[in-house]
Amino acid sequence: MTTLTNEQFDALALELDALRDETLADLGERDANYIRGIVRLHRRLELGGRLMMPLGFIPPFFVAGALSLGIAKILENMEIGHNVMHGQYDWMNDPTLNSQTYEWDTTCDADSWRLTHNYEHHTYTNIVGKDRDYGYDVLRLDEAHPWRVHHLLQPLKFAALSFFFQWGVALHELESKKLSKGEITLKDKKEFGRNFVRKGGRQVFKDYIFFPALTFPVAPFVIAGNFTANMIRNLWSSSVIFCGHFPTEVQSFKLEECKNESRGQWYYRQALGSSNFTGPKWMHTLSGHLSYQVEHHLFPDIPAHRYPEIGRKLEPILAKYGIAYNTGSLARQYGNVVKRILRRSLPNGRTSGSPSTA
Repeated sequence: MTTLTNEQFDALALELDALRDETLADLGERDANYIRGIVRLHRRLELGGRLMMPLGFIPPFFVAGALSLGIAKILENMEIGHNVMHGQYDWMNDPTLNSQTYEWDTTCDADSWRLTHNYEHHTYTNIVGKDRDYGYDVLRLDEAHPWRVHHLLQPLKFAALSFFFQWGVALHELESKKLSKGEITLKDKKEFGRNFVRKGGRQVFKDYIFFPALTFPVAPFVIAGNFTANMIRNLWSSSVIFCGHFPTEVQSFKLEECKNESRGQWYYRQALGSSNFTGPKWMHTLSGHLSYQVEHHLFPDIPAHRYPEIGRKLEPILAKYGIAYNTGSLARQYGNVVKRILRRSLPNGRTSGSPSTA
């Protein structure tokens, strides 16, 4: 990290710390009312979706029920679960919104998420070999990863990860690469396996056995509707996550250049290792405000609905130090993600144009 001088890194840290402190000092009733309103909206959408699902043999009800339940799952995972588990609302002292006890509506065990995401990803953001969210141990995103013949199948892996994203996230702690190399054994992951079966089994039972059984004569429609709702959630949440981490402008880092980094250097890495996307207010809400991924990586424990106002102050600060504020439309960012996936599915130097560090 030699782009800025040590003095500039320190000055950057002071400005961003001040922005963080300013926001934290202003937290209060507005923020509590916001998250409680989102929780109520999620519950209404889930209830509406569940009630309409038995009428799924009528096409409009099937579409409305699956969409309502799918949006409910998105809100719970993105704007509630993800943000609550980052500690964004611990200051409220509400036991239902506590970061250490919250369990979300997805197959990934909350404790596993707190380890692989809150700790590993947010500590080692985009450090090759340390941040396993950088490709999810499935995708090759960087020239630093040696190309292998199986990488030709990367577009198919990308599609599978997108459709079944909750299961990919749930299996993240398995550390498949270490297993394949013999560095660890399945016995080492015994506790993880129990938690995976427990949490994943609970989700399967709820969506594909319990609720269908309540409406047995029309159970196939309920099963199909729940599956559709899960696919809606998976495709949307994976797209949001990928657009925040994988566009071509997002930079990766080597472990040696991040050792003993200062607070300012950590901020620098978070900003360049993230990307935003633009859109209407509803899009930001459904993304859990991870459409402001730069702000999230800089301030992960600040209520995410504050990120738009933080962003208006953050962008000129980054510009002052010559740090790119990566943003663009959702379509543009997703296109860049696909471009990167396709590029890195081929050997280095086999694509048209000049080589890219992405």
